[in-house]
Amino acid sequence: MTAPDEWDLLEERTEYETGWYDGGYDLLEQPDGSQKRYYWADLPPAVVVVARINGGVLADANSSGDEDHLLFVEQYRPAIRETHLELPAGIVEDGESYTRAATRELEEETGFRPSSTALLQEYAVATGVLRHDRGVVYAEGLEPGERELDNNEFLEVRTVPVGEALERAREQPANDSTLSALLLAKEDGVL
Repeated sequence: MTAPDEWDLLEERTEYETGWYDGGYDLLEQPDGSQKRYYWADLPPAVVVVARINGGVLADANSSGDEDHLLFVEQYRPAIRETHLELPAGIVEDGESYTRAATRELEEETGFRPSSTALLQEYAVATGVLRHDRGVVYAEGLEPGERELDNNEFLEVRTVPVGEALERAREQPANDSTLSALLLAKEDGVL
């Protein structure tokens, strides 16, 4: 979608490139004729995975009977200096669909590979400052695979019973990607 005619782009400037994202601003003439800089950070698309695992597949201490669980990861986030319980997530690589990226990220982070994935939603994130799209993918039919963490991933796999997942995700510290993904999954009737 392009800007309405009354918004005139006068300049687009990238002020820094980090290898992870670019940052800069657009100088715009606003509808009243005034000019303003709108700052942005441009990030690659990302995927968040709502991964349901059959209770019978679980062989860890978090399992209770045959109740289905969701896979989470617990990790320290240096940018905000907090440890969060989150759904598995990651960057969508060039040429990947959200569902393919979800399959790859889920296996890399948790060691489980899904037999079925479905894109629940694609949306723009924090549109006041970010150029960043996110996809939420539901995954099921999980089977053991090969865990392969990136060199900056220090995380622990956790499981939460499906019926407790949203309540658990709302406990502080809470984060947007996990909450929005679980709410979408609940609304779509997969939780």
